[in-house]
Amino acid sequence: MTHNGAAMSKKSKTRARVSDAPETAPIRRPADTLLLHKGAMCALIGLAVLISPYFIQSPALQQAVGGSSLVGWFSLVLGLAFMGQHFWKRRRGK
Repeated sequence: MTHNGAAMSKKSKTRARVSDAPETAPIRRPADTLLLHKGAMCALIGLAVLISPYFIQSPALQQAVGGSSLVGWFSLVLGLAFMGQHFWKRRRGK
């Protein structure tokens, strides 16, 4: 505290600012939207792995990608779980 009672920042030796902004909406942190981005990317990759064998012309490549359908399903389910967790946290207000 200074001689007039205002709080001082330790690093910059300037007075700390107090925000007068009303708290109407929760602040979105990058960690909150990170789950949504991870989920969307995993789900898109999973869908691409599952759908791509139908569009590939080469039979050898089609068989190789078709054999990795378990990876596609895992990625799709993981992506949906990430997005569900994001929306669950958002609904609860955290």
